[in-house]
Amino acid sequence: MKVALIQAELIWEDPEANRKQFEHKIGGLEDHPDLIVLPEMFTTGFTMNPGHIAPEEGERTLEWMQQQAERTDAGVVGSMVFQENGQYFNRLIFMQPGGVFDSYDKRHTFTLAGEDRVYQRGTERTIIQFRDFTFCPLICYDLRFPVWSRNTMDYDVLLYVANWPSPRIGAWDNLLRARSIENMAYTLGVNRIGSDPNGLTYNGHSAGFDGMGNRLAYSEREEVLQVTLSKAHLEESRNTFRFLDDRDHFTLKP
Repeated sequence: MKVALIQAELIWEDPEANRKQFEHKIGGLEDHPDLIVLPEMFTTGFTMNPGHIAPEEGERTLEWMQQQAERTDAGVVGSMVFQENGQYFNRLIFMQPGGVFDSYDKRHTFTLAGEDRVYQRGTERTIIQFRDFTFCPLICYDLRFPVWSRNTMDYDVLLYVANWPSPRIGAWDNLLRARSIENMAYTLGVNRIGSDPNGLTYNGHSAGFDGMGNRLAYSEREEVLQVTLSKAHLEESRNTFRFLDDRDHFTLKP
């Protein structure tokens, strides 16, 4: 499976402009990827002002993602500000060609920025079967909580979308690799670059790791990273070392 990780600067609180820029980037993709991954809140940046975003923008972005999936015959993944029943969510959408999609609401809202006071936290993980692989998609701050990502459901790919700022980028680098090793799963992380009106800067570090922690891709600039996933390689590693056979079993509370 070919995966395109699009690392880009985001235009603050402007969904239409962000959709246009990503449509242009998607239109220029080569090698016909099976999956296209965009950053966290890719239509707005990491805003704590969801009331500035028109309520219908969530549905517009859903429709746009469906159009991109149809046009490219690829899955399209990213999170957005989504309003539902008078509440706001940082909601990830995994859109497949044909209009079928799954959603995941960010479990660990970022208290340091006040995200917990604005957005409703999610309560369930979402496991998605897409073509030959099983995915567990998560969002940014979720990366710091290994119990939430623990591979108790035999997924193949752990996927993070993020707006992770430069001052703490060392944690992002180390935790992405740690998640791949402990879960024996491909681990992909897509971050943004540039800056936002809150004075935060972002230097990318989008990356991909195989199930043994070997880095497959990495970048600090605006570009599209290409990662190839091999089910045979993953199964060979798991069958050789069998570390997941010794994992602990537990139940997560809502």
